[in-house]
Amino acid sequence: MDIYSNGGPEVSIRSLKKDSMKFVLTNTDLSVANALRRVMIAEVPTMAIDMVEIETNSTVLTDEFIAHRLGMIPLTSFDVDRIQYTRDCTCTLYCPNCSVELTLHVKVNVDYDDMNDPTIDKTRQVTALDLITSDESVKPVSDDKAHPILIVKMRPGQEIKLKCVAKKGVAKEHAKWSPVYGISFEYDPYNRLRHSHYWIEEDEKLEWGVSANAAEETPVDPNEPFDYNAKPDKYYIEVETSGCMKPEEVALRAMTIMQDKLGGLQIKLDDEFKEDTQRWGY
Repeated sequence: MDIYSNGGPEVSIRSLKKDSMKFVLTNTDLSVANALRRVMIAEVPTMAIDMVEIETNSTVLTDEFIAHRLGMIPLTSFDVDRIQYTRDCTCTLYCPNCSVELTLHVKVNVDYDDMNDPTIDKTRQVTALDLITSDESVKPVSDDKAHPILIVKMRPGQEIKLKCVAKKGVAKEHAKWSPVYGISFEYDPYNRLRHSHYWIEEDEKLEWGVSANAAEETPVDPNEPFDYNAKPDKYYIEVETSGCMKPEEVALRAMTIMQDKLGGLQIKLDDEFKEDTQRWGY
């Protein structure tokens, strides 16, 4: 399935799942492929908890520890475009236009009848599912409700009450805004270009094996002469998201961001060229 094919770079999807995608990028330079990887990691905006106001915390974890754990919980960001960046909003601190509030209040009551019974587990696990959001489009990712993200464990008599403020941002500011868990990136699986230098004891094929992506390319002929001018033009990319966005949405947003950046650069270069032409007459 080709989603971009206009005479320039082409993208062919090899596998598409709920939280992961494999695709092949062709007809472009290595720098463009690597730029796409970096934009997917660090420049696609998402929602994440940025402020935590703790009213009560009698758990074993400090306020800072809990705030950090809350910040790293992925939040659904499918509708992130309607949220403004705080720096662009006209409010003084935060408002519904640039933020979403989530509250948490858990208190474990003491049951004196069960206190001395060792067979009863008196631990209360506080998870991301306990967070109550003010906007259903921005809430903790909860695909696996049987094993939700743990925030803290509490014992009878303990209480935690707090308010979180989720804001829009990118991972260049903090990793919590990254929409992906990881991106694998490979080209030239047969190492025809000699860009990889393997540490070998006896046999390269036995010790390193062959990449699964090698099935997409022609094996190297041992008698094939080395081409010093050859460059890679086919890249195998696998994206795994945190669940805050669909993987294809992350890729498409990253491509759009790259186009906007390159378009802005082209306009500036054209303006500079026109100014130089008017100034120097050539």
